[in-house]
Amino acid sequence: MAPNAPSGQGPMTGKKAPGFSLSDQQGRTHALGSYKDKWVVLYFYPKDDTPGCTKESCGFRDLTAEFAKAGAVVLGCSILDGASKKKFAEKHALNFPLLADEDNKVAEAYGVWQEKSMYGKKFMGINRETFVIAPDGTIAAHWPKAKGNEEHPAEVLAWLKENAK
Repeated sequence: MAPNAPSGQGPMTGKKAPGFSLSDQQGRTHALGSYKDKWVVLYFYPKDDTPGCTKESCGFRDLTAEFAKAGAVVLGCSILDGASKKKFAEKHALNFPLLADEDNKVAEAYGVWQEKSMYGKKFMGINRETFVIAPDGTIAAHWPKAKGNEEHPAEVLAWLKENAK
């Protein structure tokens, strides 16, 4: 995000959201097109059951009812399969769909599949980013440098309450 950019004003803001159809931890399929009457909070996280991803996901879990009151659904999306998602969801009582993007196609479509570096090794992985998709299918807000903490979901909820009217 550019210095001093307003919350949620990342580079994808205003663009058409790429469609997707992915299975969740229960084996249910979720397609963006089936949420036409809702706001969709789609957050990408690097990996199931890692410290930052757990904090962020539990933050969304704790605010799920508030997101619903704001007319939004929360969808988490990451690599690994449905079994991994199920284990993660059960361990932390996550009460919303975790989408299994096993082939990285959705992550690529949203531009979050990026080269990363850790301990001098380069590898491809998911960058932690959050998108709010309006009922008309456009990206209304984008956090390209989302934090792996409990505060980020509250920031997204505050944006929704202010802007999703």
